[in-house]
Amino acid sequence: MAFPAKEVATMARRLRFVFPVILGFWLATWAPAQTPKPKKAPEQAGSAMHVNIGESVIALYGPWKFQVGDSPLDPVTHAPLWADPRFDDSKWETVDLTPKAGSLDPVSGLSGYVPGWTQKGHPGYWGYAWYRIHAHIATRPGVRLALAGPGDVDDVYQAFDGGKLVGSFGDFSSSRPVVYFTQPMMFELPPSAADSAGESTRVLAFRLWMEPNTLLAGDDVGGFHTAPLLGEVDAVAARHQMRWLELVRSYALSPVQALMFGLLGLVACSLVLFDRSDRVYLWIGALLLTASAQFALLAIGSWTQWISALIPTVVQDVLFIPLIFTGWVMVWRVWFRLRHPAWVPQALAALVLLLMLSNALGDNVFFTFVPQPVSHAFLWVSLAVRVMLVALMLGNVIEGIRKEGLEGWLVLPAVVLAGISGFAPELRRMHIPTAWFLFGATFSLFQLANLLLVVVLSVLLLRRLVVSLRNQRLLALDVKQAQEVQQVILPQARTTLPGLVIESEYRPALVVGGDFFQIIPHATDGSLLIVAGDVTGKGLKAGMLVALLVGAIRSTAELNSDPEFVLQALNRRLLGRGEAHATCLALRIGLDGAVTLANAGHMPPFLNGQPLTVDGALPLGMLPKTDCSVKRFKLLEGDRLVLMSDGVVEATNAEGHLFGFERVHALLRTATTAAEVALIAQTFGQEDDISVISVTRTAVMEAVPA
Repeated sequence: MAFPAKEVATMARRLRFVFPVILGFWLATWAPAQTPKPKKAPEQAGSAMHVNIGESVIALYGPWKFQVGDSPLDPVTHAPLWADPRFDDSKWETVDLTPKAGSLDPVSGLSGYVPGWTQKGHPGYWGYAWYRIHAHIATRPGVRLALAGPGDVDDVYQAFDGGKLVGSFGDFSSSRPVVYFTQPMMFELPPSAADSAGESTRVLAFRLWMEPNTLLAGDDVGGFHTAPLLGEVDAVAARHQMRWLELVRSYALSPVQALMFGLLGLVACSLVLFDRSDRVYLWIGALLLTASAQFALLAIGSWTQWISALIPTVVQDVLFIPLIFTGWVMVWRVWFRLRHPAWVPQALAALVLLLMLSNALGDNVFFTFVPQPVSHAFLWVSLAVRVMLVALMLGNVIEGIRKEGLEGWLVLPAVVLAGISGFAPELRRMHIPTAWFLFGATFSLFQLANLLLVVVLSVLLLRRLVVSLRNQRLLALDVKQAQEVQQVILPQARTTLPGLVIESEYRPALVVGGDFFQIIPHATDGSLLIVAGDVTGKGLKAGMLVALLVGAIRSTAELNSDPEFVLQALNRRLLGRGEAHATCLALRIGLDGAVTLANAGHMPPFLNGQPLTVDGALPLGMLPKTDCSVKRFKLLEGDRLVLMSDGVVEATNAEGHLFGFERVHALLRTATTAAEVALIAQTFGQEDDISVISVTRTAVMEAVPA
């Protein structure tokens, strides 16, 4: 709110009038909004309004003189001639600003509303226009006068007293004035010589500018919608304060909704932490935060002059409304897990761009480049696109009712109301009420739809979260059971056979791991089959694949324990299972220590601390016939063979350093058990599943003859 410099000098004197301000605050907050009634004036002479002012304020209802267009400038002073008190305005139209009893602005709910020039003979006109009034003022000598501009006006104005500019609402420094949402303004009038005598005649003039897109707000826009106020400075200041309180009260729900939607949006976004697989939380959170920004922008534009009225209009119509409209279509599509028709996402992308373009052109944002008939044509395009989006949204909800039942029925009222509120401009032009005013606060169909949507979403999100948590508990139970199954199918940590001591240790990176190994003694020839491997991935999916391979190993070993035969059988089991691959190593140790080793991409074992040289080969599950490498050697008494997964070598510490092969070599020279090797690698920084198998050749005890 801006005041002329002269008003600053009177601020100290106004502080003495605390009671009128408090009384004004009480009346604006608790008393019903009523049109101020003027004191009875003497009979009018000619076209002049006679005003008798004591310590009071009066509304300048008229008669006003009105003319569309802009004033020519004085060639010498460059001042507008239509502001000059000597200008003859007798041929101008006469306008009366007396409101009907109980009249309210259909958008903001401000009291004392009168229709604008588009309903008084100038339909479709936008641009400059002038109001003039001759006021004969009688008051006490020496009283300082002030003028309060109209509290409801389309769109901005300059105020003149006696041909001199006393203040303005809006920025007129450029060729196209910068407009703001209507706000009360007050200007202290300069004293005149006649004021000391108690009587004066003043010619007040207002130069107005209305934006072309204001025509879309209704068929009664243009110019004054409430009368300016004239009176003693302190009385006008009290009424000015009342007007501000009325404006604040009118848009009081906007910041409340901005806060409510913002908090709910943050809550919705945070729910993804409970279920990262459900994208609907992010969709809803983003839309609610967008709606929150929309309401916050409306409050800022209505109560301040930080941003021009064009910014909220463009941002809301060109950005927020298209994104919110199409966003809700996607929300219900994701919510009900709809997959058909598959072309809907691509169609929505095209529709949102078309709606942005049609709203921008239809709002006359580019009125200097686009002819008005073209802009009006795009209003029909915008209407058609919104109808298609509402149809898609309702289609999603109807399909949701078919699939989910109760959830779909809960959503339906909110979606229907939101769809109707999306056509509020068209409904207003049809004189169908889309806003109601409760205790001076505006409550629109759009706000009603959003409040209902918040209630429905709160219920549905809570219900969805409960279901999600229940599913997670069931999944955790499944994982726990899979872990137990995996522990059951693993061999014992220490196994002793004739001539061999086998130790094993398994430490998965997650609850269920992807490493596997089996130690299977042959029932007749005394040989031992060891199979160790690592499937791709981790977690439950890898654990299920491990269970498949362990079953295949045992069934195959019963037929043939040859290592190469076993790997070929496992390869056949993995083929055709998508990305199911596994590195695997199989070796058979005879009673005499002879070893046959077949390898398919697994890390080679270590013999007495040194890695065995094994030819490379592809992992299992990649080709119909695996070409594994085969190596034969013999374990002597005291030899130690260690098999390990790459989780040991790839362990990484906090500095990002790998455990590496050098540390493995040093560790195998000192570590005495498989558990010690696994523990040291895990402590270093486990990144993957760790499995270690140690096979030590011992002397075979033979029976002594009696």
